[in-house]
Amino acid sequence: MTTHFKIPQSVLVVVHTPTLEVLLLRRADVGETAFWQSVTGSKDHPDEPWQETAAREVWEETGIDCRSGTPLAAHLEDWQLENVYTIYPRWLHRYAPGVTHNTERVLGLTVPAVCPVTLHAAEHTNHVWLGYQEAAERCFSPSNAEAILQLPRFVAGAIRANRGAT
Repeated sequence: MTTHFKIPQSVLVVVHTPTLEVLLLRRADVGETAFWQSVTGSKDHPDEPWQETAAREVWEETGIDCRSGTPLAAHLEDWQLENVYTIYPRWLHRYAPGVTHNTERVLGLTVPAVCPVTLHAAEHTNHVWLGYQEAAERCFSPSNAEAILQLPRFVAGAIRANRGAT
């Protein structure tokens, strides 16, 4: 039997509305602890493009479809930010021996408004839409909180870019 380890390259996708409401998911694998986070997930193979990983993970974890060819695909933006962090000890067994760090690419997905979410029950037990500052406070991961706090910068930039295009 071949053991398949996770690739230490993942995405963090901040799903949000134009009014800065942010979707958070509660992890299912942490017992009673409330681990709230944005959509996250590892590449399926080392050459998988970041956008493809992000769209797949958003679809799998929320049922929101931003895969290539869908109306939301154009609203999935690579923020060109990366975090390198030490993998939490509780999850080291998922990676090959000796792997201790993960590179996380940050993307944002703008949805038109708060929308229904279909959770993957094995991964998440609940979801909530919150204003971006409250969402950042609720995140267990410092890099996730930091990404959410960057949201006004990216949304304002997108608004300026769209106004310039008209």
